[in-house]
Amino acid sequence: MMPIYLDHNATTPIAPQVAEAMMPYVLEHFGNPSSSYPYGTRARAGVEKAREEVARLLHCDPREIIFTSGGSESNNHAIKGAARSLRSKGNHIITSAIEHPAVTEVCRHLEKEGFQTTYLPVDESGLVDPGDVEKAITPGTILITIMHSNNEVGTIQPIAQMAELARKHGILTHTDAAQSVGKVPVHVDTLGVDLLSVAGHKLYAPKGIGALFIGQGVHLEKFIHGAGQEMQQRAGTENVIHIAGLGKACSLVHENLAAYEEHFLRMRNRLEEALLNRVPDLRVNGHREKRLPNTSSISFKNLQAGAILSRLDHIAASAGSACHSDQMVVSHVLQAMHVPPHYAMGTLRLSVGRSTTAEEVDRAVDAISSVLEQLPVTGKNP
Repeated sequence: MMPIYLDHNATTPIAPQVAEAMMPYVLEHFGNPSSSYPYGTRARAGVEKAREEVARLLHCDPREIIFTSGGSESNNHAIKGAARSLRSKGNHIITSAIEHPAVTEVCRHLEKEGFQTTYLPVDESGLVDPGDVEKAITPGTILITIMHSNNEVGTIQPIAQMAELARKHGILTHTDAAQSVGKVPVHVDTLGVDLLSVAGHKLYAPKGIGALFIGQGVHLEKFIHGAGQEMQQRAGTENVIHIAGLGKACSLVHENLAAYEEHFLRMRNRLEEALLNRVPDLRVNGHREKRLPNTSSISFKNLQAGAILSRLDHIAASAGSACHSDQMVVSHVLQAMHVPPHYAMGTLRLSVGRSTTAEEVDRAVDAISSVLEQLPVTGKNP
């Protein structure tokens, strides 16, 4: 029997409707979208339909959407492209201490090219203070890149406030919305951002496909050089099959988001409340209200996440700390939130999905509780 899947923030299964939408481009419409004969024009029609579906979900013009290989490429294109195109205006980038490596590693790479990065702190709930953003702005600031929601604890950032500050200073704003799209409303007109990244496999589309919103009037240095695909922004023959899948995935979210959110919240709350009732000294990380409805970061006092997961044969989940050789390393997110080490070491990320059932949640709670009773504590911290 397959384990209960509680790691939907890591990846999601492909929705059946998405797989169905992809099949014509697997079996029939195989043409190159740049070709002018029917094989090509049908493939091109599929790409443009998907572009419209993504744009409808994000509340933007289809011409502001380009397709990428995923969230990491979208982040790389947005941050590197903006920084390099604006180099003559300044070299300062503002980000946060809890970003995904697809943002932090890009910033560190740009630092080798002479750019400077400010990594803003977060509070104990994982929130960035917009006041800190404003204080960090200098005459040389050209880009603010802060994630919409955190992949580990689910905290949702006040991006609209930050984008408004950026506009007042003539600074571009990018947000990594990989974890948000498909779980909560993500509308670029409401957020006011110039650039926004989407990862297909986080919203029931295939791995290897993503999108980048580039607001009208925003110029990025080209990321992949070659022919003129994707509005001259990304060369290479389009991945029509996966693009069609992403389009359908976005269409499903557009039509059903309220129902998805309600289900996520009900399952997540059932999970958290049951564990809080059964496990003493349990800590829930992340903002209580401003949090993704499907995400629960739970810390067990004086225990190690790796030891818990190794005994949970029938549950698929992630740890909030990593084991390297004989040492446990607390995630940079939990460190930035100042989660006490004796809690941080025992952190699990449990993320429910569209198909998660109440019966699965109850079984998972039973299994986790049973494992905790068997484990010796690792210390005597208060």
